[in-house]
Amino acid sequence: MKTMALLDQEYVLTHEQIQFYDSNRYIKLKHVFDPETISLFNGIITKKVMELSKEKQPMEQRDTYGKAFMQLFNLWQEDELIKTLVFSKRLAQIASALMQVEGVRLYHDQALFKEAGGGITPWHADQYYWPLASDKTITAWIPLQKTPLSMGPLEFSAGSHKIMDGRELSISDESEQIIQNRLKVTDFKHVISPFDVGEISFHSGWVFHRAGANTTRNMRKVMTIIYMDKYMKLKQPTNDGQQNDWETWCPGTKIGRIIDSPLNPVLF
Repeated sequence: MKTMALLDQEYVLTHEQIQFYDSNRYIKLKHVFDPETISLFNGIITKKVMELSKEKQPMEQRDTYGKAFMQLFNLWQEDELIKTLVFSKRLAQIASALMQVEGVRLYHDQALFKEAGGGITPWHADQYYWPLASDKTITAWIPLQKTPLSMGPLEFSAGSHKIMDGRELSISDESEQIIQNRLKVTDFKHVISPFDVGEISFHSGWVFHRAGANTTRNMRKVMTIIYMDKYMKLKQPTNDGQQNDWETWCPGTKIGRIIDSPLNPVLF
């Protein structure tokens, strides 16, 4: 099948793209997948998310985090076709090239579905939650449909991985306000633009990012895959989120050792 073959075909990055990522710690790449591939996984992932999702409170009764998105983790363990996307050599090769590492492991995958009328995803840095010893981490953010500004695409503060302030904040109203105020007094460019079908972004664990509300009547459907350097070591957790991630996504790994649990295979 053409779609299955495309998942493992090389995506050639230019030197300029690799340097752009190195400076800004995010990049958006067009035509990573064709519309047929996106349509296929839109149907498969949506079906699995709806099957596994628990009934949620009405939107007006949820807190900011609850309004931001429905999320499900490690769908690669739930469906063999979803596993082919998560284990895609094409995506893992891009992740490895952008981070300029020898290879990458899976940290975990995560479906992020922002419901119609769903609220903002506050400013945050993902690696707050990760007990990982270095910054060699990267997330592929894969929209499963064309994503206009009205749907709440991912926004970035380009180069903000250099800021230490705000790294201690989980996703919350507080992180939105404090990080936003901090970014206002910097020269880092706020990047917000729609995503075409087949366009995918990659961002590092410490770059600050957010997403707007979904003001449309349709679900904003996104699949994400988090990669780490294949030699990544586990560090001592410094908050409850990192402790939970150690137990959930790196089971059996010892502090100071390479994270090579069965949930963290080398993908490239």
